[in-house]
Amino acid sequence: MSDLSSGHGAARVEHEPLFTRFLRQTEIDSRLLGMVGALALIWIGFHVYGMLVNGFGAFLTPRNLWNLSVQTASIGVMATGMVLVIVTRHIDLSVGSVLGFCAMVMAIMQVWILPQFFGLGHPAIWIITILIGLTVGTLVGAFHGFLIAYLQIPAFIVTLGGLLVWRGASFMLARGETISPVDSTFALLGGGPYGAVGFIGSWIVGVVVCVGIVAIIVTGRRKRKQFQFPLRPMWAEIFLACLGCAVVIGFVMLVNAYPWPKGIVRQYAETNNIAVPEGGLFISHGFAIPVLILIAVGIFMTFLATRTRFGRYVFAIGGNPEAAELAGINTRWVTVKIFGLMGFLCALSAVIASARLNSATNALGTLDELYVIASAVIGGTSLGGGIGTIYGAILGALVMQSLQTGMVLVGFDAAAQQIVVGSVLVIAVWLDTVYRRRAK
Repeated sequence: MSDLSSGHGAARVEHEPLFTRFLRQTEIDSRLLGMVGALALIWIGFHVYGMLVNGFGAFLTPRNLWNLSVQTASIGVMATGMVLVIVTRHIDLSVGSVLGFCAMVMAIMQVWILPQFFGLGHPAIWIITILIGLTVGTLVGAFHGFLIAYLQIPAFIVTLGGLLVWRGASFMLARGETISPVDSTFALLGGGPYGAVGFIGSWIVGVVVCVGIVAIIVTGRRKRKQFQFPLRPMWAEIFLACLGCAVVIGFVMLVNAYPWPKGIVRQYAETNNIAVPEGGLFISHGFAIPVLILIAVGIFMTFLATRTRFGRYVFAIGGNPEAAELAGINTRWVTVKIFGLMGFLCALSAVIASARLNSATNALGTLDELYVIASAVIGGTSLGGGIGTIYGAILGALVMQSLQTGMVLVGFDAAAQQIVVGSVLVIAVWLDTVYRRRAK
């Protein structure tokens, strides 16, 4: 009987559709593949629409895609933290207001307070400012976590209150004023021609990332052998390594294809006594600093979620909170740490957003909570808890920002943009419900 059943199993595998077998052997997430396909359709659709209406396509250009990557950074950083929050069956509606509050605190520190002690332009100003902002964000998030975990107040209520409280607090701090300009070094963290690593720096980053991809695949295969887990076919390992490196190299070529504006090139050449040739001087932007911050956060959060005890606790709580507590996990303390981490990431996003704007305003971060939650859900994080990936949330943030940017390019007004974003969020939750139902 065992031989017969094994024969049937082999027959099923042999007659398995080619694409299904490919996904199984490479272990590529089908939902991730679907998101990539949706992103490609969005990009191509907006580009073709621009060609038909305006006579030229403005979406699939190095300039727009470079700006798109910078615009995605702030939301993407917060979305990585929202994954852990939603995985544990909570929600955080306050992230936009916390971002605005932290941005206002940092602006006040570097514009009003610290220059009195150090003088304008002192190199310690931007460092102290960031440390204070990150500390404030972490404490605010941990306070939310304390109320949720130890006082048993639902996360929805705590963070809804936080949405109002921290937005009002940021208004009171500056009496409704816009605080600008921020420290010149701090402003580089928002991107721009000087807030990027340039041609050579981008290739160095690309090579390092490619080496990291190969190292992860090699060490992963060794670990599988060590613990006698099933191995992917060698061709699948090589394919994944080549695919990852190809994506990285393509990204490097894209960011290096976007040149500095002519006016800034002229100023740079005059300042450094560089002769500008007749055809002009081509200086690549390269990777913007906010994008590098997002990449670093994505790597760290992926490691935290998949390779640490804390990450295992998070997913265990999301899968079954009662069983996790019975297993000895201090679920309350883990909840405090999750929301503290969320606050930290909000402050980091505040650094990017205020540096990019070169100021702190009362409207900074408004409605960001909706885009962050939508990014996590579109990226495959289940509102039912226990399921979610960091890379999925970052890709979801890219999808959301692509929709926004595309609608601006083709001339959609703000009302239409809100309708589209709301519709996409509802559809994403519906697809998650269908997927979970079929998984059962």
